[in-house]
Amino acid sequence: MAPFTVTRNALVPAAAADIFPLVNNFHEWTKWSPWEGVDPKMNRTYSGNESGVGAKYAWSGNNKAGSGTMEIVGSEEPRKIDIRLEFTRPMKAVNPTEFTFVPEGNGTRVTWTMTGENKGLGKIFALFMNMDKLVGRDFEKGLGALSAAATQKAS
Repeated sequence: MAPFTVTRNALVPAAAADIFPLVNNFHEWTKWSPWEGVDPKMNRTYSGNESGVGAKYAWSGNNKAGSGTMEIVGSEEPRKIDIRLEFTRPMKAVNPTEFTFVPEGNGTRVTWTMTGENKGLGKIFALFMNMDKLVGRDFEKGLGALSAAATQKAS
């Protein structure tokens, strides 16, 4: 097994109270998720609670989008959100994901972290492709879009 961690952070010029709801409710992810444009015909379903613990999201798309589910398993407003991220296609994997929101100056330091283990085919894939490089750019793009959505909301 080859454990990995991908983490990125950004200083968002908005209060944690304005950013937190954009992550704590999967319906809001369409405003900032870096994967929204990957498959225009992606099928999305929402279940469970509207937001916070018990909120669930499932997607199924083209080969690039793949399919999987997310569930908020921890939510401490406005400091931290824990998500159980499960990919079912193209490779099966469970990747615990965490967002933290820490006040800094006139804004909030948002940190997005995903952990996991490369097993089976994923382990072979990891020999050729660095997860940090593969997903890190998406996290950076997502944090930039989250910042834009939060500042738009705050104004």
